[in-house]
Amino acid sequence: MKKIILLGVTLLSIAFLAACGEEEESADASGKETIRFGATAGPYSDMVTKAIAPLLEEKGYEVTNKEFTDYVQPNKALANGDLDANLFQHKIYLESFAKENNLDLSEVIIVPTAPMGIYSNTYEDIGSIEEGSTMGVPNDPTNLARALIVLEDEGLVEVDDSVDPLRASLNDITKNKKDIQFVEVEAGQLPRLVDSEDLSMVPGNYALAAGMDLLNALALEDMPDDYRNRVAVKTEDLDAQFVKDIKEVVESEEFEKIIDEEFKGFGKPQWMRE
Repeated sequence: MKKIILLGVTLLSIAFLAACGEEEESADASGKETIRFGATAGPYSDMVTKAIAPLLEEKGYEVTNKEFTDYVQPNKALANGDLDANLFQHKIYLESFAKENNLDLSEVIIVPTAPMGIYSNTYEDIGSIEEGSTMGVPNDPTNLARALIVLEDEGLVEVDDSVDPLRASLNDITKNKKDIQFVEVEAGQLPRLVDSEDLSMVPGNYALAAGMDLLNALALEDMPDDYRNRVAVKTEDLDAQFVKDIKEVVESEEFEKIIDEEFKGFGKPQWMRE
C-alpha cells in the first residue's frame, strides 16, 4: 500500500514538474511581453504612440514610450538596457554616435520622415523667386548638405559634381542662378527666418515643432534614405521576435494608412515606394 501511495506521489510530482516546465517553455516561446520605446518629443514620439504601438498591441505586446528632448540619451538608454528600441535618428547619426561612444546598435527599418522644405511668406512658388533674395539655411554640415540637394533639385543652384553631395557646403556651389544671399543659422532658428528673410530652408522636425504645415512649403526634400529616421535596437536583439514584430507592423498596410492620414507630407522611404 505504501508503495502504491509513494508511486502516486512520485507520478504527481513528475506531472507537476513537467507542467511547470511546459509553462516556462511557453513563456519563453512567447517572447518579450513589454516593448519599451524611446523617441524625441514631437512627430516621432507621435509615430510611436499613434502608429507603431497600437499595431504591436494588437499582437499582444504592452508598449511604453519615453520621450526625450535631446539626441544623446535615447541611444545611451537603448545601449544600457533601459529601452528596447528607439526612433529619432538617421543612419549617419546612428553610425557616428555608436562608433564614437563604442555602442553596439543597429537599425531595424526606415520609417517615413518629415522632409526639409523651402518656406516663404514672400513668394508663392519657386518660379517667382527674384534675383538677390535672402534665404536662411542651416549652419551644421549635415543639414546644409541636405539643403543644397534641395536647391539643386529645384534648379536654383549647381554644386560641384566631384563633391560628395552628402558633404557639400556653400563653397561647393558652382552656379547660383538667382544670386541668392544665404544666411546661415542654427537649424532650430530657421522657422523664425521665414518672417525675417525672403525664404528659409527648414528641416521637417523643426517646421512641425513651430506649428508649420509641411504642405505649405514651396518645395519639399526628396531626401536620400540615409537621412530618413529609423527604428534602432541593440545589435544583439536583431534576431529577437519582438524586433521581427516591430519590422512587420511598420511594413504593414495598416501602418502606411495611419501615416497617410496622420503624417501628411512625410516622405516615404524607398522600400515603401517599390
